[in-house]
Amino acid sequence: MIKLPHPRLHQLLIQLHAEPLPQEELARRLNVSTRTVRTDVATLNELIATHGAHLIHQRGSGYQLKIYNQGLFEALLAAQGQDSGLPRTSRERVLHLQLLLLTAEQGIKLDELADTWYLSRAALQGDMAEVREQLSHFRLSVESKPRLGMRIQGEETAIRACLTQLLYQELLHNNQLQTLLPNLCPSKTMEVVGNHIHAQLARHQLRLADESLQQLTIYCAVALLRQASGHELRHFASEDLTLPLLAVSSDIYAVLPTLMPPVEDEIAGLAIQIQARLIADTPQLSPAMAAESEQLVEHLLAYIHQHYPYDLRGDQQLRADLQTHISAMLLRVKYQIGNHNPLADHIKQYYPLAYDITLAAISEWIKQTPYRLTHHEIGYLVIHIGVGLERHYDIGYTRRPQALLLCDAGNATFRVLEARIKREYPQLQLTTLESVRDYEGLAQIAQDFVISTVKVNEKNAPVVLVAPFPTQYQLEQLGKLVLIDRTRPYMLDKYFDADHFMVVTEPLTQAELFARICDQLEAEDLVESGFRASLQERERIVSTMLGEGIALPHSLGLLARRTLVYTVLAPQGIDWGNGEIATLIFVLAISKADYEEAMGLYDLFLALMNEKASRNLLACRDFASFKALARTGS
Repeated sequence: MIKLPHPRLHQLLIQLHAEPLPQEELARRLNVSTRTVRTDVATLNELIATHGAHLIHQRGSGYQLKIYNQGLFEALLAAQGQDSGLPRTSRERVLHLQLLLLTAEQGIKLDELADTWYLSRAALQGDMAEVREQLSHFRLSVESKPRLGMRIQGEETAIRACLTQLLYQELLHNNQLQTLLPNLCPSKTMEVVGNHIHAQLARHQLRLADESLQQLTIYCAVALLRQASGHELRHFASEDLTLPLLAVSSDIYAVLPTLMPPVEDEIAGLAIQIQARLIADTPQLSPAMAAESEQLVEHLLAYIHQHYPYDLRGDQQLRADLQTHISAMLLRVKYQIGNHNPLADHIKQYYPLAYDITLAAISEWIKQTPYRLTHHEIGYLVIHIGVGLERHYDIGYTRRPQALLLCDAGNATFRVLEARIKREYPQLQLTTLESVRDYEGLAQIAQDFVISTVKVNEKNAPVVLVAPFPTQYQLEQLGKLVLIDRTRPYMLDKYFDADHFMVVTEPLTQAELFARICDQLEAEDLVESGFRASLQERERIVSTMLGEGIALPHSLGLLARRTLVYTVLAPQGIDWGNGEIATLIFVLAISKADYEEAMGLYDLFLALMNEKASRNLLACRDFASFKALARTGS
């Protein structure tokens, strides 16, 4: 029986075994292009043709898996599960290494692990760099001693937090970590623990979201595992606890399958986990934590008012929503309690204005605290700030069409025509002209097109001829010009130029790219002195990758003297961190003068991503061809 040669082919088979899917959805799930999907489908078809199944494409529903011999196909699936205990990809190895280090009672030796996994020591050493970076987010480190191997160093609370998050993320994505996950958290243990927790919370009339209950269940399973191994919590800080939740935690431990009664620190640790996940209109907080959350709300609203043209300080609904969310958030970030936001990536893409404003405001606060906010937590804050902005301000930007209205039929007729056009197309901005002679004297037309009641020569803008009392047909013809989206070409004309366009053909790091661009912008006096440092800080907080190889690096503040986009094409790719490669990079330098208008740039970049235009744009070798292609996106 064959073994599929690539993990992606196995994923493709599993996806199509579950349901028919179009190639666009498969490309999104597998994080590849539609062209790669078609290639993988052809390869997979050749491999499974003699094993009881084949793939077909049906218009309207996409690719489907047709099974004509159930026995052969089940044997094929069974073969894919054999030897699954060995990690096959770098990502799987990084996860395995983290779990091994977090749960090992003795040192882990790379030489022995390399032999077991049939790998070179050099390959594992490369993976260890990523492992150390991931563990550092929890303030954990790896100590290595000759002949003893590698051991984890850090607080017990941090080890449990890291284990809980790793296990939850894998369960969330239905990745069973081969044979390792069932050994750490057997499904039967999880089910029993989950039922006990749910029953006790219901008895105390406390509510948790399903996702929070699952995370709490994993934490309890991890806590039981650590206690059984002799790793109990010691000296757990309890100043943020409330007495009612200590009682709840004690009752939960009373029904859990523990080998020995839990110490007070363990009860306090579980109480904080519950407290940080509760659904409550009035969060249960210690006085110190309540004061800190109130200060953060005040800081966010004051910062936005001070640095942006928005004043949300009087929005009591926003204050209440932020207070409720931030109260629990502070507990989570202080005690490293993971929180998953399923919309985190979408929020960054579709609410760029609110995201940047929130990130700038929260980054000032982060500098003064030991806390670390994940993009999941930031995403939830963005939603609250975004709703407040939408409630009070028109924060979207679309360039409205502009027309020159020429009518020489008298003032009364002119007003009737103007009113009729505005009623039909309220988005149209009209500039009026009552004399053909004045029109003929214009060197060029500043508007997008001309609406005229008399026949005139066309200059640099198209002319639409209408009657003083226009017919429905004439209004429909006018609509063809009004409804054209002019935002994209307007943005490309105003903010992109050949002097700030670069094609990178040699290997380059992100830091080297930033240095090269900032050197030029500073020499041209286009940015203020803090732009370079702010650009780097923004990238450290949360990656600016948008998707499809597109990255949008920019500063936290409005530090440009005029708004521009520095376009970088990097066909070879630039490492953008977190395993992501950027090939199409737009460095944004945004000024205060046209901040809101410049937010329309994000719609342009999002459109390019959705159109999967990166591959075609990367083939451009000069600015003219890039700009022409970007206008159409194809």
